[in-house]
Amino acid sequence: MSSPRVAWVGLGNIGRGMSLNIAERGPQSGPLLLYNRTTSRATTHATKLGQKSAVADTLTEAVSRSDLIFTCVGDDAALDAIVAAILDDKALPQDLSSKTFVDCSTVHPDTSRKTEALFAARGAGFVACPVFGAPNMADAGQLIVVPAGKQAAIEKARPFFDGVVAKKTIDLSGGSGEDIDVGRASMLKVLGNTFILNTVGVLAESLVAAEASGLGVGPLKEWLGLFAPGPFANYAERMTSGDYYTREEPLFAVDLARKDLRHASGIAKEGGMTMRNVEVTDSLLRDVKEEKGEKGDIAAVYGAVRKGAGMEFGNQ
Repeated sequence: MSSPRVAWVGLGNIGRGMSLNIAERGPQSGPLLLYNRTTSRATTHATKLGQKSAVADTLTEAVSRSDLIFTCVGDDAALDAIVAAILDDKALPQDLSSKTFVDCSTVHPDTSRKTEALFAARGAGFVACPVFGAPNMADAGQLIVVPAGKQAAIEKARPFFDGVVAKKTIDLSGGSGEDIDVGRASMLKVLGNTFILNTVGVLAESLVAAEASGLGVGPLKEWLGLFAPGPFANYAERMTSGDYYTREEPLFAVDLARKDLRHASGIAKEGGMTMRNVEVTDSLLRDVKEEKGEKGDIAAVYGAVRKGAGMEFGNQ
């Protein structure tokens, strides 16, 4: 199979890291084509990548010049807008059977299913491929990718997963070789994010309780570093260092987090249950939004818990 021409659409925190690793390690033919609604962001990123990338001035150019098109955007509405722009574009051929679209966004399972159906009607392949990992993991090519869809489409994208953007692929087909519902990938991603978000909330409460009780955050952080080193120990450091309220650009924005919780709550209700921890976490994130606006980061639930305990939102 010949190497595909590849485009990357959407350059948020995760998208920048993933596109960097595809440009440097991917088996594509020619430079990675970058497109972002704000062209200056694509130009800045391309400058860092040098000759391994090029900028597409329009979405039409990105799609027309590529065989494999990755997208990674903030929410369902943004993905819907991109899909509509592609399918309504008279400059693109009616027959898109030479194209495969791989969406790494976190969206509702029904959005992934709708997207696949729309592309399939024009002959294009589609893979729902949300990812797990913080921006630093994306930069290091250490994400967990979760692809779902028709096997023919997944196989076209697979060379860009392990060893390129990911440390591990969770193939929801379980090795059966069968075509699978693209909504399963989005479902796993949304439910997995509730674990992350709920745990960050519990961590914030524990740190504030340690401070309020007189124990102090030091012993709790030391225990956490021994018992659960990695992402949550990093969150504890971001909270106690004050990074949660001083940073200008969120690593995981409050609005996106609340969108994930809404999706998870909806999925649970369809199954006849209520995710009560999700409701608690969302209430903390609502307080973050009131305090910090759209630039609020999920680590700022620490400030929301502090405020609820009669302390200052900022700890320094």
